[in-house]
Amino acid sequence: MSLDEKMEVDNRSIYVGNVDYGATAAELEKHFYGCGSINRVAILCNKFDGHPKGFAYVEFADRGSAQTAMAMDGTLFRGRSIKVMAKRTNRPGISTTNRPPRGRSGFSFRGTRGNTRGAFYCGYKPKSHSRTYKRGHYTPY
Repeated sequence: MSLDEKMEVDNRSIYVGNVDYGATAAELEKHFYGCGSINRVAILCNKFDGHPKGFAYVEFADRGSAQTAMAMDGTLFRGRSIKVMAKRTNRPGISTTNRPPRGRSGFSFRGTRGNTRGAFYCGYKPKSHSRTYKRGHYTPY
């Protein structure tokens, strides 16, 4: 799809946040039924484990239905107050992943102080406690 087609579809779509993890597309469709004709309901899931992310997109047949649905912001759905907003269009080239890399490797960790062993290595090696722990018995001296 071209950018103009995507923008046209996104103008007819809404973002629904704070969706219960056990919700189905049919339940969301039923919740927004009074707003107008619904083309599609998409509940986004995590690609690694398949669990829902807690938000969804609802695409309507016309733009007026999407405007009507935005009035349902703050309504209760499965015991939770949902957030309803207009869906924004993702434009190519505007992304947080298109930033230039930091440092030589492209990664930066807090607290490394120039060492290459990671953020939690400080060069400290604990002393052996062989005198205090002998054969599983504790001896204080």
